[in-house]
Amino acid sequence: MTDYAGLLKALTEGGVEFILIGGMAAAFHGSIRSTADVDVVYRRTPENMQRLAGSLSRIHPSLRGAPPGLPFRFDVRTIQQGLNFTLSTDLGPVDLLGEVVGGGTYEALLPHTSIGNVVGVECRCVELDTLIHLKRAAGRPKDLEALAELEALREERQGR
Repeated sequence: MTDYAGLLKALTEGGVEFILIGGMAAAFHGSIRSTADVDVVYRRTPENMQRLAGSLSRIHPSLRGAPPGLPFRFDVRTIQQGLNFTLSTDLGPVDLLGEVVGGGTYEALLPHTSIGNVVGVECRCVELDTLIHLKRAAGRPKDLEALAELEALREERQGR
């Protein structure tokens, strides 16, 4: 079972600059669909990568889906040499994205975010219109299935 609040607290308490996207962002905007992981776009500055590595080291990240026992060290060097990571942790799965299809980097998404309370944790979350755009750009069946609900939420907010 994923500890959503615990994962978000690990990031926020570590001072990590990130934007919540995916199913947790959808839930923030009123979606009732469930999600198994936390998806974030993280800022790729040296300082933030240091904070990210330090924050997650306490919850023992490993590569999700990798063979058991495969050597893996989640540190600044690993983050610098990679971009997107799908990880398992003691608190549940987290997807760390240096870039996201349809949205780009942290800096590109930043103007399309707001700070809000997600499962009791204050964090930066992508706005609903941008989330819809990201889901459409990803084009995966699960993302396309979520679009109808997200678009209905947008119409409800617009008073239609």
